[in-house]
Amino acid sequence: ALDANTTGTFNTAIGDEALTNNTEGNRNVGIGSFALAANTTGDANTAIGDGALDSNTTASNNTAVGRDALYYNTGGQNTAVGAHALDANTTANDNTAVGYNALTTNQTGASNTALGRSALQNNTAGDNVAVGYYALGTNTSGANNTAVGKSALSLSTTGAENTAVGGQALDANTTGSYNVA
Repeated sequence: ALDANTTGTFNTAIGDEALTNNTEGNRNVGIGSFALAANTTGDANTAIGDGALDSNTTASNNTAVGRDALYYNTGGQNTAVGAHALDANTTANDNTAVGYNALTTNQTGASNTALGRSALQNNTAGDNVAVGYYALGTNTSGANNTAVGKSALSLSTTGAENTAVGGQALDANTTGSYNVA
């Protein structure tokens, strides 16, 4: 833990390889095996759980709680709570994922909010809001969607500008856009 630290200050590392490559990063917390392991100069990151923020090197202001949460992250200002939440995120910023597998395949889509297990699970686009189990679960490139309720807009893949409120609202919609239900 903190094996390479040279000028970094106010860091806390607990666990095998936690913050092991940190050299100049400040005010980071890594708790768990490989938590923030690749971080070198990133500041103000919090990683709790095995592999949380493992690949983060220079990005700052991220919070990851759960096994492999934000695992591949290099973007900033992301929050992931739950195992595998935002784990494929690479360069995207300003995402929030709460729940197991929430936003799990997102790599570059920014400004998304996913609350619930598998919400926005397959997403690659930006500016979506999904609240509820599997809400917008198959969305890939559709942007500016809002889904609130279990499985709301669950089959939408490329549809944009949709609003679905209620359990299974617009759940058969696949590519349609500008719908409200």
